Amino acid sequence: MILIVDGGSTKADWIALDNNNNEVFRIRTLGLNPAVVAQKELANRIINMFQLMDIKEEITEIYFYGAGCGTPKPFAILKKVLQDIFVNAKINIAEDMLAAVYAASGNQPAIVCILGTGSNSCYYDGTNVHMKTVSLGYSVMDEASGNYFGKLLLREYFYDKMPKRIADKFEEEYNLDADVIKYNLYKQPNPNMYLASFAKFMFEFKEDKYIKKIIKRGFNEFFKYRILPFGKSTDTPIYFIGSIAFYFSEILEKVAKKNNLIITDIIQRPIDNLLDFHKKNLN
Repeated sequence: MILIVDGGSTKADWIALDNNNNEVFRIRTLGLNPAVVAQKELANRIINMFQLMDIKEEITEIYFYGAGCGTPKPFAILKKVLQDIFVNAKINIAEDMLAAVYAASGNQPAIVCILGTGSNSCYYDGTNVHMKTVSLGYSVMDEASGNYFGKLLLREYFYDKMPKRIADKFEEEYNLDADVIKYNLYKQPNPNMYLASFAKFMFEFKEDKYIKKIIKRGFNEFFKYRILPFGKSTDTPIYFIGSIAFYFSEILEKVAKKNNLIITDIIQRPIDNLLDFHKKNLN
């Protein structure tokens, strides 16, 4: 039996296939980003899912595509966690960027972008993934991601730059006690996911002029740092994956047009596309 996993920071989608590539089941666990989640907690998030534990010894191969897997130390941590649980499996781990490429463009050259809890981009030449820079994660980079917008909203609120009509609603939605916020940011696991939880506020007010301005600001930064530096021609396909891109697609497409670019497709969840690619190409 084979497991295919799309592991984000907020959630991880798992699909189990039998030896004939037939789907057995699919489940969702909490995010499994080894760069921000402790090793013990990574293991607990898997062990607590009985569907996985029931078949752990039957698994012969795992294809795990995950956020935070692009540098050696987190990669090694996650591999050990998976190998200790699925003792009979061959473990294949790659960055979530590769899953995005497979889900979006398949084998075709394209610029592929992720806008979810975190953000990233690459140029895929049809064979290899090319990154312009190593991502330093939520505290330094991640332009236009959920945690980027969450951080921006908190700053706007506490610096008293948020319009009162929005600030009042923000106060109703969240516990904005400074000690609570600092505890979640500096003492709890997944601070990036905590920040991204504030970005959900924007979905409710996405037609508001103030919120639109914030979203546009983030998308402009993403194009500036994550797309334009590739220097590709305007007819290069561009794909976006993730909830931020999906729910604010109208603004995203306007920012693309401003930069003389056209978005080919926006995919909210890549798991089904990834599964199709896997069935056709990786077995």
